[in-house]
Amino acid sequence: MVAAFGAHSPGARLLHFLDEGLLLLANREGLTPRAVGELERLVKRATDSGAEAVLLTCSAYSPAVPEIQTRCPVPILSADDAMLRTALTLGSRIGVVATVEAAGPTTAQLLRDNAAETGRTVDVEVRVEPAAFAALKAGAVARHDELVRAQVAALLPHCDVIVLAQISMARALAGVPAYAKPVLSSPDISAQAILNRLRPPGSTPA
Repeated sequence: MVAAFGAHSPGARLLHFLDEGLLLLANREGLTPRAVGELERLVKRATDSGAEAVLLTCSAYSPAVPEIQTRCPVPILSADDAMLRTALTLGSRIGVVATVEAAGPTTAQLLRDNAAETGRTVDVEVRVEPAAFAALKAGAVARHDELVRAQVAALLPHCDVIVLAQISMARALAGVPAYAKPVLSSPDISAQAILNRLRPPGSTPA
């Protein structure tokens, strides 16, 4: 995300608020009121620190964003929202690759919900590869990238477009030749989307 903001708005001041326990909580009990409340407390810390917008980078919590936005004084956007809406413009057979258990089904449901807003239906195929996330946490980044790319390759024959469910997966696309079909990751798309929310109406992106 830092690299994406550096590319699109080098002067932006970024504040990072991290709570690794939120993902463990979501994996353990889903988006319960307690889990959403913990996230909302983190969002409040960000706004109390002067943040003019909040980008949520944990896709497992994306469904909670509309609820939290009703009580948040600044724009809040999930990192995968713009990516998923872009995917829906590229086809109706969509593949989802995730490395965290909660992220795969959550991303698939968000795609279906967004499609339903316009009266569409989509076919979504999900592949979850927990071994890739374990490899990343262990510092075996090449192994992580290899496992993610293997799942992308497996989905390509069946899908019009593929989305990577988590920001941490974007690194797997670096330096590889372009795929025959679109494979989307969220950092660049979400950085542009949140910056656009902050720009005055009618202004031209930098």
